Amino acid sequence: MASAAPIISLISGALALVGLAFGHFGIVSPMAGFQTFLAGTLLGGLFSVVLSLVGLFLSRGGRDIVGRNRALIGLAIGLGLLIIVLAAASTGGDAPPINDISTDLENPPSFADASVVADYAGRDMSYPAEFKSIVQAEYPDLVALRLATPPAQAFSKALATAESMGWEIVARDPANGRFDAQNTSSLFRFVDDIAVRIRPEGSGTRIDMRSKSRDGRSDLGANAKRIRSFLAELKG
Repeated sequence: MASAAPIISLISGALALVGLAFGHFGIVSPMAGFQTFLAGTLLGGLFSVVLSLVGLFLSRGGRDIVGRNRALIGLAIGLGLLIIVLAAASTGGDAPPINDISTDLENPPSFADASVVADYAGRDMSYPAEFKSIVQAEYPDLVALRLATPPAQAFSKALATAESMGWEIVARDPANGRFDAQNTSSLFRFVDDIAVRIRPEGSGTRIDMRSKSRDGRSDLGANAKRIRSFLAELKG
């Protein structure tokens, strides 16, 4: 059993790498790649650690020095896998289990029609009513940005800012002060959909933004972070 520990841990690590690579290069869906990665790091890591600890117990007292050394190697790899997944999960902090954030909860920016953005076809792009109270409680700082500049100028600045942040603009409607964008994560290629709305308010402009994840119930705080970063860039 002690000798099997490093083999199991290496298989787990390989499974995690396969999930990462397949998800990144589009061989499988982002969620399938992520779940495979979790199977390797979390489940495989836990199994490797348990197996290694059992191996260390059975080889105690110098009964099997070679097996004990292998169990130590398995333990180190297994712990490494667990550290990777726990470190990744910690980036979300205490983010609530929601995946659609808006600066305007009474009238959230809507996304373009599916005839304009084919990726929206067959998907519910409406704002979940149950998310509104959660956003109000967890993200009270996420409010509309107000600028002294006229709407046309604000629209151009918002569009240029979105492009500078690496977002792909998939729909634009300058006449109505709206554009849609997509942001793709670097590892698993998860896609988040973004809607930005620019409207006149008094002598200036009001800018609202909505960011929505396509996969999973929780976004680990990514959408709120994106909204903060975008509005900070515009304000600056």
